[in-house]
Amino acid sequence: MGEYKPITNDVSVDVESGTVTKIDEPKKSIRPAQHRLVSLDVFRGITVALMILVDDAGAFIPAINHSPWNGVNLADFVMPFFLFIVGVALALAYKRVPDKSDASKKAVLRALKLFALGLFLQGGYFHGVHNLSYGVDLSSIRVMGVLQRIAIAYLLVAICEIWLRNDGDDPPVDSGCGLLRKYRYQLLVGLILTVIYTILLYGVRVSDWKYEIQDGTSSPQYYYVKCGVRGNTGPGCNAVALIDRKILGLQHLYRKPVYKRTEECSTRSPQNGPLPVDAPSWCQAPFDPEGLLSSVMAIVTCLIGLQFGHVIVYFKDHRSRIMLWLIPSCFLLALAFCLDFFGIQMNKPLYTLSYTCVTAGAAGILFAGIFVLVDVYGLRKPTIAFEWMGKHALMIYIFIGCNLLPVLIQGIYWKKPENNLLKLIGI
Repeated sequence: MGEYKPITNDVSVDVESGTVTKIDEPKKSIRPAQHRLVSLDVFRGITVALMILVDDAGAFIPAINHSPWNGVNLADFVMPFFLFIVGVALALAYKRVPDKSDASKKAVLRALKLFALGLFLQGGYFHGVHNLSYGVDLSSIRVMGVLQRIAIAYLLVAICEIWLRNDGDDPPVDSGCGLLRKYRYQLLVGLILTVIYTILLYGVRVSDWKYEIQDGTSSPQYYYVKCGVRGNTGPGCNAVALIDRKILGLQHLYRKPVYKRTEECSTRSPQNGPLPVDAPSWCQAPFDPEGLLSSVMAIVTCLIGLQFGHVIVYFKDHRSRIMLWLIPSCFLLALAFCLDFFGIQMNKPLYTLSYTCVTAGAAGILFAGIFVLVDVYGLRKPTIAFEWMGKHALMIYIFIGCNLLPVLIQGIYWKKPENNLLKLIGI
């Protein structure tokens, strides 16, 4: 992540941020370019700050926490914003691709590194702030996660950007229609993925299924979930969870799903609470919010960000850029509310089409606003902290978002591991 690769004899581009550097011919020395898309760093930093806010305060303020099921709250915008940013950065990173095979190999390697890091952090090796054990049971390791989803989206979209482009075949891009024409095959991929997702979500029949809960103190408890339906988008009988159960296995899914805070599963909804007496049987079942089928639409979000990045590459006029961002963003928002009105509800765990549209549209408008303030008017001082956070987003996510810093602090204690610095400060 963040390494430089050559794209011409005298120019190189940072893969993660899209920063351009020029190489002087006589000395072959590298010096930073004068123009950097600071707004992308600021947007990434704001997203990181938002992630920290909802993680720490979401348990006390339900309005900013993840929605228990249908609907969107503030926390539900974090993941799509990251995916959108990855798409924008990829458009800048692969502005020139002299060797497509070599670029593809590097993209695969970076994606594998990111996936492996996510598996290490979210697979169960670090068990939590209040659990002093460590290590991971491979029979129950969580396979998917935030970084794993970003790795999958990064890889697929990078391959699209490397191979599905019409360099030299089409006339120069001088309008929005020209941009659509040049990258029509990428748009076709996004459409195909959306159709596949929709067919599977509404077309796959979900049969009855069961799961067990083992607390270690008594014999396992078995729960049976009665389904036998097709096209259901509720927590217990949807195709998204079915595919994860069949391919990944129940033991490899996330064990604290958001639907535990629904009215059916919590007496303190929308917060966590005891199970109601008449709680449905699926309330304690594992469910992965970063599962396989829902990641298909995550790729679509990244593809949308890629098209926004193309606007930066081909249009140098600020007014043109802003208009080409705001028009599709408003269209996506309007489409999202129309879909929601007609029954395709906004749902983050399922990553529905309406959710994809509303989060991508919001990302586009926010990015355009940040671009105007930071890159057009040069208001960098008020956003300097966000800019720094954006440049070190992965490090911050690892140490704070994944609780790695508190876990490391636990290693300093007095006589007993329980008497550590975290206990001293009341965490």
